[in-house]
Amino acid sequence: MSFSNPAHRIVRKRIAGMQGAWTKMWDPPGETPALPERLAPTNPVPAFMEQTLGQDVFRVDTPNVVQRRLLHGLTLRTWDDAKDLEFMTFRDSDDREGDGHFPGATIRVPRGAIFHCLAQASGPPPHTIHWHGQEPTPMNDGVGHCSMEIDGGGNGYTYQLQPNFIGTYFYHCHRNTVQHFEFGLYGMFLVEPPDAFEGPNAGGYPRRTAANLENFSKFDDKYVDGDATWGVAGPLDGALGDPDPHAFTVEYDVEALWVLDDRDSVWSDLASDAKAFYPGGAFTEDGHFSDEAVLDTNPPVAALPVNRPGVDDQFPKGFFHDFNADYWFVSGVPVPAHKGGTASIPSGNVVPAVLNSGVAGMQVDVNAEVDQVVLIRVLNAAYNRIEVTFPVDVVIIAFDGRALGVPPFARYNHAFELKAGTPYHMSTARRFDALIRSSSPINSFAEVKFFSAKGPNIQGVEPLLVTARIPIVINEPAL
Repeated sequence: MSFSNPAHRIVRKRIAGMQGAWTKMWDPPGETPALPERLAPTNPVPAFMEQTLGQDVFRVDTPNVVQRRLLHGLTLRTWDDAKDLEFMTFRDSDDREGDGHFPGATIRVPRGAIFHCLAQASGPPPHTIHWHGQEPTPMNDGVGHCSMEIDGGGNGYTYQLQPNFIGTYFYHCHRNTVQHFEFGLYGMFLVEPPDAFEGPNAGGYPRRTAANLENFSKFDDKYVDGDATWGVAGPLDGALGDPDPHAFTVEYDVEALWVLDDRDSVWSDLASDAKAFYPGGAFTEDGHFSDEAVLDTNPPVAALPVNRPGVDDQFPKGFFHDFNADYWFVSGVPVPAHKGGTASIPSGNVVPAVLNSGVAGMQVDVNAEVDQVVLIRVLNAAYNRIEVTFPVDVVIIAFDGRALGVPPFARYNHAFELKAGTPYHMSTARRFDALIRSSSPINSFAEVKFFSAKGPNIQGVEPLLVTARIPIVINEPAL
């Protein structure tokens, strides 16, 4: 038996004209069903945002509940003025001025809070919100087909979860994930210490995040050690004593968010046709159904009707198998380079507080002072593999939302130093947190290289698509 001559062939039905039946396993409820585990939400952030930003900017509809509406259309002109890119975005219904953003607004929540998010949807249903890296019940996990789904006309669904590990996560629609994620239906989800929204620094900096820095003395004055068993994930039930809310955390003065993304403008061009991305067998051409069967060749040639579904289907250029990024972004800031080029994003990009759970001052490019602790949160939201290279030594403290070396994971891993000039490789949806604390000024760039998702070419070389440069400026303190 071989791939080219299989001994056993699985008979597949042709799916052209059956797209609805193919993609939809069950009809989602129109409103939140009664669930036995439902608890009262305790997330203080919505009320904090209303108080900090004012009701003209942010007004809470439901106390302690975050709002997200899916598939809010957004059109952005490309940096080279060549075309419009269509985005599918989240909108925060409590944000009175916002009209959808790319990426979606960052959700921050204190560790241990009972988190509720009322998710509603517009446009072609169904949708979900998957809380990537969190551990809710299956109904609240948000994976399409096998948990709660949201229709376009009901009251939506209220997700419930309790984040118990401080770190960097993200949320995204998990229906038709390839398309919806690529079109921007995602945002960051940051878990902070339990008291993050108390005290004078609640709406700014310094803040704290989880880390085990016992081997890095330069952070001694910013670092709090903790219980070797419970760490930052104690039971909080009083039976064994509540842990220090700052156990295994480090204070940082500056925070930067690097959401690294790519877009295929051909996919964007097809956005207006909801069926453009459905496989239509031979009867598709450039993403649209055709009256005449064609092959994906240049020039197109007539093809025979599909007689062996799953074997001799023909797919159009621009379909999901054919991703060709031609625009790149860092946290929504365009990288002004065409394929094969290198370019820097501009300096001075700061995330507005209304898009950062009321916290003012989160940066994209880094602008800090000597001896300040800089936290950089990195998400690979691209469909390409990337390499991130820093111009200065950094300490990697967390990967995929879990702080390295922090109990209760028995310290089987540990934070480590990444030397300047060493590439750090990432695949899609991966995250890491890095710290910088420099004793001297820096005026340089981090480099992010985006490689082709199609892998090495026939010469064995993985094509480099574009190189983005992110300014890192660390100055002497102002007198």
